[in-house]
Amino acid sequence: MRKLFVGALALAAASTAQAQHAPGFVQASNPPAQQAEAAPITPAQQRAVERLQAAALASDHAYGIVESLVTEIGPRLAASEAEARAREWAVNMLRANNFANVHIEPFTIPYWDATREEAHIEAPGVARRMVAVALGGSPSTPAGGLEAEIVRFPDLAALEAAPNAAVAGRIVFIDEHMVAMQDGAGYGVAVRKRGRCAPIAQAKGAAGCLIRSVGTDTHRFAHQGGSSRQQDGASLPAMSVSPADADVLARLAARGPVRVRMLIEADIRENAPSGNVIAEIRGRERPDEIVLLAAHLDSWDSGQGAIDDGAGVAIISAAARLIRQLPQRPRRTIRILLAGSEENGVHGGAAYAAAHASDNHIVALESDFGAGRVYSLSTHFGEQAMPYARAFQRALAPLGVLPGNNEAEGGADVGALRRAGTPVVDLNQDGLAYFNHHHTPDDTLYAIDPAALRQNVAAWATFVFLAADSDWTFRAQ
Repeated sequence: MRKLFVGALALAAASTAQAQHAPGFVQASNPPAQQAEAAPITPAQQRAVERLQAAALASDHAYGIVESLVTEIGPRLAASEAEARAREWAVNMLRANNFANVHIEPFTIPYWDATREEAHIEAPGVARRMVAVALGGSPSTPAGGLEAEIVRFPDLAALEAAPNAAVAGRIVFIDEHMVAMQDGAGYGVAVRKRGRCAPIAQAKGAAGCLIRSVGTDTHRFAHQGGSSRQQDGASLPAMSVSPADADVLARLAARGPVRVRMLIEADIRENAPSGNVIAEIRGRERPDEIVLLAAHLDSWDSGQGAIDDGAGVAIISAAARLIRQLPQRPRRTIRILLAGSEENGVHGGAAYAAAHASDNHIVALESDFGAGRVYSLSTHFGEQAMPYARAFQRALAPLGVLPGNNEAEGGADVGALRRAGTPVVDLNQDGLAYFNHHHTPDDTLYAIDPAALRQNVAAWATFVFLAADSDWTFRAQ
């Protein structure tokens, strides 16, 4: 992970001139004189920001939160008994940190869990087992599994273009690699095969789907992922195989026919219990105006759920705790959303948006990209609010956070709010190593750098405090 840049270099990087010319920074169409200005931060707010940053960089409270979650609860599959224990853990943690209005908002989802998942190369040569996991939503195979010859495609587009005769009766194998990028953009390209392999292959008459794991590591781990139901009404057994096993399949396929046996036993149920955990710091002057901080509480179950998304739970909780410890509460309400059942369909975010559609959300942001150092701030504000974006960027500069653009996504669990018009922010994290661990057995505490975690807390505390202690409006007008 990159080192934290502080001092003169960071301050210079945040200067107005560089902010206007930083790569990817979207400028508002205002007169040049107005472009050069940022909204004022009061001396009292500046003192609070400096106090928050110093406290965050000196504290491992966030690490203690994620350590507690992965040690006392462990993996937390959506709508499982473990996720229910995680909700109770979260309630106790938030109450112990003296947040207000701590409660659970229940909802139900379709349940999916693979109780048995195996894949074997049956021919040519001696049969051997691969490291593989069932993709979320996959149905069970027939008893004893299904066996067929594979047909390899280098990417999803090649499968889409293939004639039905090349696919019918075979197991489709999509061998698409993922590219590591700081902002994680490679994931958006590579992950499409995870949801689209089954519906496309089924329509062409395939017997099953295999994909190369959606990750950037070379370990012999398979990456989990998927929804509680396959897309487009598909019902095709689908699995992910480790990079090393995908390489073996590709080399064998280059030599001649390869037969694979897939075996999946899935527990599929309707209306399983899940829920969101909510907590607040009540605003002292504008309590009905809400700054929403989100992370998700569930995880896949092969690892510990440390970076996805225990780190996010810890970052937002620790940042809000520091703000609560200030001598005076901020003017607006800060609300924490620990969403349930994100991994298999963003059910918690959808349930929250439906339940709180009439709430006045001033801005929303989510921490769900591990614990890599925050390197830039992106916004999704109305044009008239760009001076406020520059004020946030200047306040974050001592932490080595650079100006981003005005095209923030906000995160999955606040996506419904964004689509409804709520302004969102991305505190962009260094994700070069994130997909080495994501959705694998390597998602453990070893994947978290405590120093980078502290910097995340400092950045979150800075932004959230200023957003909550102001009367700034970020929506398009």
